[in-house]
Amino acid sequence: MKHKLSLITFILCQSIFFYLVATTVAAQVQNFRAATASSYIERGNKWFAKSEYAQAETDFDLAIASDPRCAEAYYNRGNTRRQMGKLAEALTDFDRALQLNPRIIEAYMNRGGLRFLTGDLDGAISDSDKAIELNPRLAEAWGNRGQARCDKGDLEGGIADLDQALKLNPRIAQIWGSRGWSRVLKHDLAGAISDYTREIKLDPGSAVAYCDRGAARQKTGDLDGALADYNQALKLNPDLDTSWFNRGLIWKAKETLRQAEADFTQAIELNPRFPSAYAQRGLVRLSQGRTAEAQADFDNCLQLDKDLKESLERLIAEVKQQLTRRSSIR
Repeated sequence: MKHKLSLITFILCQSIFFYLVATTVAAQVQNFRAATASSYIERGNKWFAKSEYAQAETDFDLAIASDPRCAEAYYNRGNTRRQMGKLAEALTDFDRALQLNPRIIEAYMNRGGLRFLTGDLDGAISDSDKAIELNPRLAEAWGNRGQARCDKGDLEGGIADLDQALKLNPRIAQIWGSRGWSRVLKHDLAGAISDYTREIKLDPGSAVAYCDRGAARQKTGDLDGALADYNQALKLNPDLDTSWFNRGLIWKAKETLRQAEADFTQAIELNPRFPSAYAQRGLVRLSQGRTAEAQADFDNCLQLDKDLKESLERLIAEVKQQLTRRSSIR
């Protein structure tokens, strides 16, 4: 009996020994995988910092292959793919990163940003909610939720969030711009201009900020102020089609038609799917008696957006009435 008990004890101890060996080996393998993944991540981060996104993506792929449970690798690859314009793949990476580690605040922020870009406003708000829950003093999260709420039509809630964001960190230029836009939507043009001015002070190289302030000034009737802003916006970024279009509207209002046509043409060259630019260039050409060219522009406008037909017909009728009055005076 004693011998039998010793045998059982030996077998049990032997089993425990083999379990400990297997566990130790598994831990060593996992540590090796983690170390390998970490080296790929480090190199991928260097490529990312140099804007070499294809090389960065390859290294993050290798990191994930080395350690499929590395949340950081998925998160970094998501950021890289977002920079590459691979929005759907980036979204999938952020999803996986958060499955592996649901406390990565930045992943909620960036996934929320992608959801906002793709029109998923509820998803953007949900991610901002989670980021705020994890860190209530994160101004960017309040700012993102505020912008999403405004776009969804909740201006009061959105502005309240933007106010809180600016209270937490008044040095984030983009949030001033977001609140400026929300104030435009509320017809508070003075407040909007003030916010855009603060945005420009913080980020004087932002062409979009100058363009936005120009649009607000234009709505108040300050055409010269708006013109100055559009000129600066185009100096900073000559590829901003909205600035060319808006400046064209000012030249048209000032009856400087040649410059108006040139600006509308430039807007179309930058964005061939800009229906309002075709419409406005057509109106300029019609007012000059260039009927065939004007009609071609009107056709292009309506091919891109049939919903503009009623308003376009009204504008065409107004131009024709002006032409009739001019001919009668002569």
